[in-house]
Amino acid sequence: MKYRTIGTDPANRLEVSVLSLGAMLFGTATDERTAFALLDRYVEAGGTFVDTSNTYAYWFHDTVGGESETVLGNWRRSRGVGDEVVIATKVGAAPRKAGTGFVDNREGLSGPTIRAAVEGSRKRLGLDRLPVLYAHVPDPETELSETVREFGALVGEGTVGLLGVSNHWAWQVERCRAIARAEGLPGYELLQYQHSYLRHRTDLPSPLSPDGELGTADGNLLSMVRAERDLTLVAYSPLLSGGYVREDKPLGPGHDHGSRDARLAALREVAKETGATVNQVVLAWLIGAEVPAIPLVGASSVAQLEESLAAVDLELTEDQRARLAAAG
Repeated sequence: MKYRTIGTDPANRLEVSVLSLGAMLFGTATDERTAFALLDRYVEAGGTFVDTSNTYAYWFHDTVGGESETVLGNWRRSRGVGDEVVIATKVGAAPRKAGTGFVDNREGLSGPTIRAAVEGSRKRLGLDRLPVLYAHVPDPETELSETVREFGALVGEGTVGLLGVSNHWAWQVERCRAIARAEGLPGYELLQYQHSYLRHRTDLPSPLSPDGELGTADGNLLSMVRAERDLTLVAYSPLLSGGYVREDKPLGPGHDHGSRDARLAALREVAKETGATVNQVVLAWLIGAEVPAIPLVGASSVAQLEESLAAVDLELTEDQRARLAAAG
């Protein structure tokens, strides 16, 4: 395994593995026994960065979420896991009641809501302190300053460590960071967005915004990470839910770029040269990119996880990277 440092404050910064394990489906589509096997193998291989949310995964059973955090808490207690495994969670998108969802009835990011959500996450995870906390989705009903101040207060109290943000427009991220700087508060340092070798289109309306897909790493966001060295990009859905390799999960209109076929051809060519799988090339490309990302991978079996773990040691040549970048 390889590692990198996230965060800048010596009191809160962490060293985590360059490959993160997503626990979104633990406790719902992935039963606890399988989840434990995946977590055990991930840690055995040196993995130290596990991702969840208080909203995962309410849509399977019409709940308000929390199943994934509960399984992670059970695993931590059963294995005696401590601070060596960094668990990142998110608040703001859990539905307010069962049978609703994050689009029409999300909890939001007001100060009291954040505080209550954090307490719930801490209890389910069995943690006195959340190492990483993200604002999951924007809350148009709450001023950004209120969210920033509550997050900062939780860090000051020692309840939360590093702060991150997901699925917000780049201008919202920067405005929140500016507020934090002006008020001497800790700001967002981790950005979790959908990012892969094939970029998602940003011109199509999304459930959260008529202006486009705010959850994807577009040029504005990538240029921010390039310029601001304190930021870390965590890339969710890097393998496009099997879209690179599975015929039963074809790429949808969100990846219907004119360059798509050329880029897929380049990807397959590099995979053949290296003897790696297409998925492994994608993950290696992200980890070693000029603007590097920490891929956040899911797995429903240990075999799937093994494929992703092997990508950490795949080194692409400068020529291969150049050809992948120039394709299309």
